[in-house]
Amino acid sequence: MTEPSRFDRGLTDDLMSFLAASPSPYHAVANAAARLEKAGFRQVSETDAWDGTSGGKYVLRGGAIVAWYVPEGAAAHTPFRIVGAHTDSPNLRVKPRPDMGAQGWRQVAVEIYGGPLLNTWLDRDLGLAGRLTLRDGSTRLVNVDRPLLRVPQLAIHLDRSVSAEGLKLDKQRHLQPVWGLGGDVRDGDLIAFLEEETGLGAGEVTGWDLMTHSVEPPAYLGRDQDLVAGPRMDNLLSVHAGVNALAALAGDLGNDPAAARQGPGPYIPVLAAFDHEETGSQSDTGADGPLLGGVLERSVFARGGSYEDRARAFAGTVCLSSDTGHAVHPNYAERHDPTHHPRVNGGPILKVNVNNRYATDGSGRAVFAAACEKAGVPFQSFVSNNSMPCGTTIGPITAARHGIHTVDIGVAILSMHSARELCGADDPYLLANALVAFLRG
Repeated sequence: MTEPSRFDRGLTDDLMSFLAASPSPYHAVANAAARLEKAGFRQVSETDAWDGTSGGKYVLRGGAIVAWYVPEGAAAHTPFRIVGAHTDSPNLRVKPRPDMGAQGWRQVAVEIYGGPLLNTWLDRDLGLAGRLTLRDGSTRLVNVDRPLLRVPQLAIHLDRSVSAEGLKLDKQRHLQPVWGLGGDVRDGDLIAFLEEETGLGAGEVTGWDLMTHSVEPPAYLGRDQDLVAGPRMDNLLSVHAGVNALAALAGDLGNDPAAARQGPGPYIPVLAAFDHEETGSQSDTGADGPLLGGVLERSVFARGGSYEDRARAFAGTVCLSSDTGHAVHPNYAERHDPTHHPRVNGGPILKVNVNNRYATDGSGRAVFAAACEKAGVPFQSFVSNNSMPCGTTIGPITAARHGIHTVDIGVAILSMHSARELCGADDPYLLANALVAFLRG
């Protein structure tokens, strides 16, 4: 029997609740906003004029959220400390004409979003969630969190080649889920079903952004429950840690007048959680869009700053791009760099790639090392095997688009891009504490 964890699992319990309640990026940002509201943050509209008051504020745009806390007396040129993350995960998304079927089966037409491990979506009970847009332009979240869809795999008796050649899936023909029986497929059936589910009138929905999700809840795993299995850890694990870190810091400042006067340090703490990372980040809610830069600039100008103040603030800003990374796999250790084997429950990883697939450099490493030391958190380093291609995330995009010093970090997991991923039960706590120390400066 291994020793019990010396870390508080309350935050990991809370992460599991957050994952279960956030089956889409739209649900994730709504849940993040609710948590920030409890910490005293208030939503500001992008179409309104902003003031220079202190305190916590946030902007919602689609599946993205940017939140920040301005301490009392913060100068216009005060630099930012940013935790960056993304809200989207690879999955199956509903097409514009969703109703289809064959051979007496009713099916839903889906498109592949990002780069999922397709086999993990087979023979799994799936729900349906996302955003409905109504005739008046308003939106409504929907979450059918029960077994509704299933992508049935072909029996081995009908394809013996699977044993010798492996599973081969055609993305168009083999991934369309079933959701019932009937030979008469009618356009509008799926949306009519969702209107009824959400209490809307017939014909009210004119647009939708819908996606499948596994309805199996997150769970502790292992003899000693030192692992957590669950969906969308890439990258709601980082979103959750960032929200908790920012809320904790704001709570400290709000409850301690002396701390409020002193501020969180020489920085304004920020959380930026973007959509569409899995497809390249090029959207108005992605990291390669104008959202973050616009919010930071408006914060500077709302406090009476000039373009010179904006330039000074950006020059002193640091962003931790927090995304999941690869833990060493016990069955495929040769796929990892031989001298870099990140382990689960070993603390967050510092991700390095000299070809700028990650934005970390030596000075960035020093920033992260200082935050971890202050928090009493161990950290590890990750670098790809030279013979393997290296993934990327929002770090290099943030650095290049805004001229902001950026460091790529994250939590080491297994089964990345699976419908159900695996992390260490201690790592969410360790990441959140490192982020608090980083934001505090």
